[in-house]
Amino acid sequence: MAIHPSAEVHPSAHVEPGAEIGPDCRIGPFCLIGAEVRLARGVVLKSHAVVTGDTEVGEETTVFPFATLGEVPQDLKFRGEKSRLVIGARNRIREHVTVNTGTEGGGGLTQVGDDCLIMAGAHVAHDCRIGNRVILVNNAALAGHCVIEDDVIVGGLSGVHQFVRIGRGAMIGAVTMVTADVIPYGLVQGPRGTLDGLNLVGLKRRGLDRGEIGALRDLFHALSDGNFRESARQAAEAADATAQVREVLDFILGPSDRSFLTPR
Repeated sequence: MAIHPSAEVHPSAHVEPGAEIGPDCRIGPFCLIGAEVRLARGVVLKSHAVVTGDTEVGEETTVFPFATLGEVPQDLKFRGEKSRLVIGARNRIREHVTVNTGTEGGGGLTQVGDDCLIMAGAHVAHDCRIGNRVILVNNAALAGHCVIEDDVIVGGLSGVHQFVRIGRGAMIGAVTMVTADVIPYGLVQGPRGTLDGLNLVGLKRRGLDRGEIGALRDLFHALSDGNFRESARQAAEAADATAQVREVLDFILGPSDRSFLTPR
């Protein structure tokens, strides 16, 4: 066990031998920290938080009561193989959140980036890859092997099917089931989610100018007309595509085992 002298550990917390607790960490009452856990500088675990397994938590991340990080996957194929969970810096992980380690079939790693907000009751399954500044609203659930790129918002009570990719800056509405890949900057709504436009509020918040947003709108209309992938291939031949348009086209034309949510 390695506990930095500046760390504060409540007497009722249980820290297993082998755990590493960095400087300025604060461990609240009745927390459990497993033997393979590594907490970076300034991590805060509020009361009754559980961090176990081969888990790394980045600096200044706060974990709220009754969250459980690093438990084994909810996957019947899991046979106790070595797997990890890596969580980045400055995340806020709220009450009753569960984030599992990876599996051999998915590369053995579940990963969360920096500056994310994972709200109460949300679940991140095995082998997920979550980017930076992602928000999972209350009780959102990600199945195994999902890829959630930077700046995505997943609405409350929504579910994302296993192996789905959600592109950067996309917005998933509340109470939505996402069964296929979502293009960057897309807006998905409805009980069985459909691509319902662009996340215009998010684009404006990111500082895109009118011309850049207009180019994405033109692409969306082109994708709405006819075969989705074929329309993307035709659009990719244009030499004057903006960076955002190129990003969407690369996402569509890149490797994926799943189909895409398409406009109604």
